[in-house]
Amino acid sequence: MGIAPLSLKPDYWDEFQVEESDLEFLYNYLLEIETPLTPDELVQVLVKERVERERKALESQKTAAGAVYLPKEDYQVGQTLQFPQLDWQRGKVTATRPGVNPEVESFGVIEVQMESGEIHNFASGLAQHKLNTPVSVNLDDPNLNPEHILRVYGPQLVRTLREHLEADSDLVRIAGRWFPRALLVDINLGHLNLAEAILEMADGGPLPTRELMEQLDLPKDVNTKLNEFSLNLALQEDERFDEVGPAGKILWYLKRLEPEPVLTPPAWLRCPPFSYNPAAVQPLLDQFEGQVADELETCLSPDVEGNEVSLSLIYPHFRAGTLPVCEQLIQFFPTAYESPRVQFTFVDGDTGEKFSGWVVREHHYVYGLRDWYLKNELIPGSRVTILRSQVPGEVIIRSGRKRPTRDWVRTAMVGSDGGIVFAMLKHSLSTTYDERMAIVIPDLESLDRVWEQSAKQRTTLPQTVKMMLYELAKLSPQGHVHAQELYAAVNVIRRSPPGPILSILMENDWALHLGDLYFRLDESTET
Repeated sequence: MGIAPLSLKPDYWDEFQVEESDLEFLYNYLLEIETPLTPDELVQVLVKERVERERKALESQKTAAGAVYLPKEDYQVGQTLQFPQLDWQRGKVTATRPGVNPEVESFGVIEVQMESGEIHNFASGLAQHKLNTPVSVNLDDPNLNPEHILRVYGPQLVRTLREHLEADSDLVRIAGRWFPRALLVDINLGHLNLAEAILEMADGGPLPTRELMEQLDLPKDVNTKLNEFSLNLALQEDERFDEVGPAGKILWYLKRLEPEPVLTPPAWLRCPPFSYNPAAVQPLLDQFEGQVADELETCLSPDVEGNEVSLSLIYPHFRAGTLPVCEQLIQFFPTAYESPRVQFTFVDGDTGEKFSGWVVREHHYVYGLRDWYLKNELIPGSRVTILRSQVPGEVIIRSGRKRPTRDWVRTAMVGSDGGIVFAMLKHSLSTTYDERMAIVIPDLESLDRVWEQSAKQRTTLPQTVKMMLYELAKLSPQGHVHAQELYAAVNVIRRSPPGPILSILMENDWALHLGDLYFRLDESTET
């Protein structure tokens, strides 16, 4: 039987845990290079160090518990040996005697009592034997190959390390990079006040850290990256500044000069909570047609076709100049490691015009489209297309403009009593739209007052749904209303995802379900 080379346990990296010695090593490594690193970069360094440490441990295992038994050696009574071929069990030589075998030249036999109490006999002084090869570390062990380890276990190791970094108060993070707090350059109040003035002269920003550093009197004898990291951290901890760059890029903005809808969701996007069972309405949601997107409905998202996606606007996003950032849309917009707001550039795919946009990550919407909507004569229900750009930090957007045509479209008007009235009227439209969700609103100011009044009166969602069902039913000879049309109509006067609306329709006896997504108001339930 041959002796297998020394290897790590097969599940070594599956069960990997960060030890105090690992954190101490990384701390000292960061001190040495004076450069902040990401968890991915730190894991690469740590894996190489762990592999070297474990390789040395395996090497030392050969002699740590006594001599390694080799048949060619001679041994004395009382000597302790370890036997690789027996899973590194140890034993003590209790007797020696000459060996007898006509086919083999003179050799000896040692009697060994193992730690388990068993007695075994082994050959000694035997020059030719396959077990005479010294035990070595298995250089082909994939668990000792850093490239294999990072490829197979990398994401798992990064998550584990990040948890320990976040729990270590001696380390600080900015834009996904870590460094010991003790070595940070001192950034004083004067530096921060000057940074505020620089950003104010730039209309709030955004400006990269290096551009701010050029005008600040920071130490010249310090690593530039360390100066940059220290300034970034000081700006991050000062409430006047907001880091708005996409992942991998740090950009600073004066928070007080950011658009208000970026800091606080506009009234049209605020949705009071409504308790319902999502699973109960999922079959109906699956029947929604076209490209419906709603950031409040986790299971409703438009289909992505290659490098583009289209969606139909609902009134709240049209009025606020925003777009929902639901599951399928996230990939089209810049994201960030930590920043709650990310500033980027919209590019009109038809004209090439560029204008500022913001991803409000916490509330799942994109802001900055109000003027663009009006310029392109969009309406609630218009289709908007988002395309990937090859330029980092840019997002291409198209409005689907076409030659104006006069079409019959649902029109929402405010009555003399302050209520909403729907009518089918002809309008000249120069945009592609979803017929089920299109609603022309001639007087936005009057509708704004309806929103304000509805909020003051605390009208409930069931009351709104019933009222909209009644108004839309007037447009159909049979009084039938499609749920998707109702969803668009409800959102003309209050924000709601489709799930609660469908739940209300299914649970109230005044709404008759006619099959598919069609409903009718049952006026016989009125008392």
